[in-house]
Amino acid sequence: MGEAELEMFRRLDATLRPQEACHFVDEAPLKELSVGWGEAEWRTAALWAQLLTRATDGSIAGETLLTRLAQRKLRWAAWERELLWRTTLGRPEPHWTDLDYRIPMSSIKELPASEREPLLPLLMQAQREMEAVPLSAGWTARRLLDGLIAEHLAGDPAAATRSLVPECDGFAALLREEYGKRLGEPDALPLARHWATAITVTPAPQWTARAGELLTPHATELIQEILGRVPAYREGLWHNGYHEVVTYLHERTAELLRGMIWTCELIDEPWVTELLGDVALATGIGMGGSGPNSRSERVANAALGVLARRGGMEVVAQLARIQAKVRRKSILTKVRQILDETAVRTGLSPEQLVERTVPSFGLGHDGTRTEQGLTLAVTGAITYNGRKTVPKSVDRELLAGFRATAKELKKTVPAERLRVERALAAGRTWSWQEVCEFYLDHPVTGAFARTLIWEVVQGSAGLPVHVAGAWELSDPAGRRIRPRPEAQVRLWHPISHTPEEVRAWRDHLLTIGLRQPFKQAFREVYLLTPAEEATRDHSRRFSGHLLRYGQAKALLTERGWTGMSLGHWDAAGGSGQCEAAKELPGGLTATWEFYLDEHSYERDGYGTTVSICVSGDLRFRSLSGTSPVPPTDTGTSTVPSADTRRWPVPLVEVPALTLSEALRDADLAVGVTSTGLDPEGHGDYWQSYSFGDLTESAQVRRDALAGLLPRLAIADRCTLADRFLRVRGDLRTYKIHLGSGNILMEPNDAYLCIVPHGTGDQVFLPFEEDGGMLSIILSKAFLLAADAAITDPSITRQIHF
Repeated sequence: MGEAELEMFRRLDATLRPQEACHFVDEAPLKELSVGWGEAEWRTAALWAQLLTRATDGSIAGETLLTRLAQRKLRWAAWERELLWRTTLGRPEPHWTDLDYRIPMSSIKELPASEREPLLPLLMQAQREMEAVPLSAGWTARRLLDGLIAEHLAGDPAAATRSLVPECDGFAALLREEYGKRLGEPDALPLARHWATAITVTPAPQWTARAGELLTPHATELIQEILGRVPAYREGLWHNGYHEVVTYLHERTAELLRGMIWTCELIDEPWVTELLGDVALATGIGMGGSGPNSRSERVANAALGVLARRGGMEVVAQLARIQAKVRRKSILTKVRQILDETAVRTGLSPEQLVERTVPSFGLGHDGTRTEQGLTLAVTGAITYNGRKTVPKSVDRELLAGFRATAKELKKTVPAERLRVERALAAGRTWSWQEVCEFYLDHPVTGAFARTLIWEVVQGSAGLPVHVAGAWELSDPAGRRIRPRPEAQVRLWHPISHTPEEVRAWRDHLLTIGLRQPFKQAFREVYLLTPAEEATRDHSRRFSGHLLRYGQAKALLTERGWTGMSLGHWDAAGGSGQCEAAKELPGGLTATWEFYLDEHSYERDGYGTTVSICVSGDLRFRSLSGTSPVPPTDTGTSTVPSADTRRWPVPLVEVPALTLSEALRDADLAVGVTSTGLDPEGHGDYWQSYSFGDLTESAQVRRDALAGLLPRLAIADRCTLADRFLRVRGDLRTYKIHLGSGNILMEPNDAYLCIVPHGTGDQVFLPFEEDGGMLSIILSKAFLLAADAAITDPSITRQIHF
């Protein structure tokens, strides 16, 4: 350096450097000092600031100062660039931050590769030093440096990919191992480097234009293949530089995938829309496939953004799948926004959009497709001339197509079933013409819509029957009506009908052996109780239950509840209590409290995972409330909570259907996840739940058993009591509780522990899938009716005790 530069260093030391040892420099005097500076002075100041970061007394240049100097477009001499990099390298220990590389990176990032070539050994040394520290530190500088070095390694495609894709998660390892060579080839590497720059929320027009210039057929194939691996990819343990943590996608990998997704906007191929839907769904759901968070929100949002910009009715079907499965509020908001915008353009409601875009998958009216002996059913099952085994002589391409369609059916059918059940819970209405066209005649939706009871608003109800080329409704007595096309129709709900009407429908379904896809005729009804009228603004009906936390969280999340977050971290995080919430029709929100009991820390070993939570009060809130609810005996505040800004709503003002469906979710959560269901449980709560009064769901189970028992082979050995199914065996008589499925033995009510292992006998059930409590109770009844034939010593010891 010349004397002029050294003199400027002395002036900068005297003016800007602090007199006492500290960690930041006040850059304000720079404004006065820099008056009249030319580019040479600014370069010298940048060199001074960079050297100061290496000062041995611990002082470093201020972040704002370094950033401002790095942002100036300076024409660096080759020796100056080399000095910047040499002073940055070789730290006594691998300790650096993004700030240390801000000026050195600015000196080379716009250079052509040929002018960077002399610095390549220094750049690669910097890359090695960066690899010695966790990727979370200084990742912006590392991302830029990795991309520049990848350009120099174009002669070694695999090495170029390794530079561009650091091994920071399982998917990055997959890219390096299986796609390293192809990503680093000359017709893909420039675009791959461009993908790595996808660091903003949405792509700038210049970014998309550049991607279009770099896009090649080879790169298009890579996009389809790599994004196609995302739906099957799962999170796993990964070392972050300090310890192993559960990781899905690191920021660097997510940015690369986001760049690929943005490039899909330029690809006019039929596979793009469905693939983006798969990616958004896989990354939008929580770890393990459920939960209120998302695996990678940035990737999911990128896919949704491209879907929104592509537009078209085919996008709606993908959005419906995402809406049915994902529980992340921000993602659901984005999905609703896209649907609303599409609805405005088409003049339809979001619900109408979704039902008009359910794919038929080439199935016929009966829900099957048959070609060359192969039959594909709406369930996704594939058979050949009625047999499950498909011979090798079958056309392989046709079989592959059937299997691909079956895979899509298995994703669509559950989403459709959930959508229709939500329409029942919301009390939605249609014209009869819409019901016929988009439900009864649809080969997918119709598979379960034709097993449901429909009713004309303020008119008759019935099961759909096809007569003379048109749909009619047939009631339990066989009377049929044909609604007018414009007649308003809804799904029948027992809350709007008398007990006699409900009984008639339940008996009818049992008589004809019709299994409904979800509970409709046997649906539980929850009416306001005197206790709830007394508490006014909250229900304690499902308070005080000990629930298996992980199972309860997954179940409620699946049914649209968010906010379940309990854990053993510091109290400031609110880990000891939370409030689950669900958006309901009419602008209402249901909230349900959960908390940890006094034994939680001891039970869970002071770890971070909660095993048991306690249910609290359930409330309803509204944004449109104008008068607060008077204080209750629990001291509940009458002011809306700060986070929701919603007023509590008196329970008597909540619509009956809305109240019933919210309480049904709570009953379902308790009935499935209560520790009182444990066959080997103990304690006061277990005793009271295992053999106590029946909830509404257990009462419906009792009602179903009343109709099923006369049809069973063991009917003469069974008696239905108030809370129990009494089963007479050869050795003893047993009482199976209709709520918990737990068993007492007469005459002394000794407890019999039996862990359920399946249904055993195949019995027609009108609403439950295998594994539900009704099937468990029946399985135990069949077993105990033949107790003399039981050979399991863990059971026989208890019976003979």
